[in-house]
Amino acid sequence: MQNPYQTLGIERDANPDEIKRAYRKLASQHHPDKGGDKSKFQEIQSAYETLTDPNKKAAFENPFQAFGGGGFRPDAPFDFETIFNVFGTRFQHPHAQRKQQARMSLWITMRDSVEGGRKAISLGTNTGTHAVNIEIPVGINDGDSVHYGNIGINNLDLIVTFRIHPDPKWQRQDSNLITEHTVSIWELIIGGETIIRDIMGNNLSVTITPNTQPGTMVRLRGRGIPTKSGTNGDVLVKLQGRIPDSISPELLELIRQNQTK
Repeated sequence: MQNPYQTLGIERDANPDEIKRAYRKLASQHHPDKGGDKSKFQEIQSAYETLTDPNKKAAFENPFQAFGGGGFRPDAPFDFETIFNVFGTRFQHPHAQRKQQARMSLWITMRDSVEGGRKAISLGTNTGTHAVNIEIPVGINDGDSVHYGNIGINNLDLIVTFRIHPDPKWQRQDSNLITEHTVSIWELIIGGETIIRDIMGNNLSVTITPNTQPGTMVRLRGRGIPTKSGTNGDVLVKLQGRIPDSISPELLELIRQNQTK
């Protein structure tokens, strides 16, 4: 297993904010949608998961303490999630007649948390590893736990704590989704309309009123995350201005003249 600290380019005493900043920077640089290498992006995601999940981080920092030494080799590759699941089921309930219970953390994308849906996972039990399907609740929050009863061939109780990968383009605030969008400085001055793609890939129209200042937040009501009450949050678009690479001397002269009036 690669060193997650080296992958993210941070020190071992980095605090959670430093870890998150490093992840966001690298994820944005290497995101496949921006032409980045998919395997490198996955490596960055895996490093972030390891350092933000207490169980995975503890297993990386103290492998002998976490798994009791024995024949375990620190340099040997292993699946954190499978080992964690096996421990959660095989050793929590030594009495066969008692119903088994497993706990696990599951990392999902922010899009997964918005749309929900069915997801296949590998579940380790005392009878082996089994593939099972679970339903991700729509609008699940980072750190929320969900109980699934009668899972797999052993009909065990499964408690899943959901962790959500930070998204390089979107931030979440309750049921609202926030993003930045850059337009030309002329669009901010004279107004107009621009199109963004939401986290689900849908095109959304954003109206820009004349004389809009850079940094202005435009609210698209009802286009955010569904809530338990049946309503939707909003999408908030922070508009930033981009100055053209070249401006004609004639236009510059007109601007100068206008400033003197």
